Amino acid sequence: MKARLIRSFEIAPGVRHFEFDVPEVPRFEFLAGQFVSLSAPIGGKVITRAYSIASIPNGNRFDLCLNLVNDGHFSPLLFKMKPGDTVDLAGPVGYFVWRNPEAEAILVATGTGIAPFRGMLQQRLAAGIKTKVHLVFGVRHEPSLMYREEFERLAEVNDHFMFWPVLSRPTFDWQQRSGHVQPHVMEALGDRPGVDFYICGLKAMVDDLRGQLKAKGIDRKRIIYEKFD
Repeated sequence: MKARLIRSFEIAPGVRHFEFDVPEVPRFEFLAGQFVSLSAPIGGKVITRAYSIASIPNGNRFDLCLNLVNDGHFSPLLFKMKPGDTVDLAGPVGYFVWRNPEAEAILVATGTGIAPFRGMLQQRLAAGIKTKVHLVFGVRHEPSLMYREEFERLAEVNDHFMFWPVLSRPTFDWQQRSGHVQPHVMEALGDRPGVDFYICGLKAMVDDLRGQLKAKGIDRKRIIYEKFD
């Protein structure tokens, strides 16, 4: 299949939001949180990269969110695409999806690990599920809080959804949470049993947080994660 770019725009320094459609099908079916693989010939060989879908199903459209890796093989190609350009598409696949949508949940993201949570939250909140859900989202600097206004708006109209942005390198006037996401996850958890955890981000954060949760006695089946280097 081919994915055709509809539009793209910057949402944080070095990060773009991409909107694609799939002209060959009337509906592009996937589960919120899954990923697609994009491929293209680069430097004499076919390069493939996987990207989490950052939206819910919408006809034959889907969104992506990714950062530019200047010396990378694939992201520079995507950042140069113009509306109407196409790229080879495979998928969707993946198991980073709601396991028990009715359970209380804490979602933890760093950087572009926020991508799958955008669609997952849209799906859950639109379904009217009233159990508590936290989103703990960590980045270095305030301008890198991708989709911040969307999440703040969702928190305003859904009193069971809490959005906690965390900056590891805040400026002096930042009044919200700072440091690493791990202690704020423990704050969100408190002493509540029966909470599911969904974690997406760099390997070091994911592994460290998983270790802390297991040490706290959280059943490993409640810890769903996706990590990248």
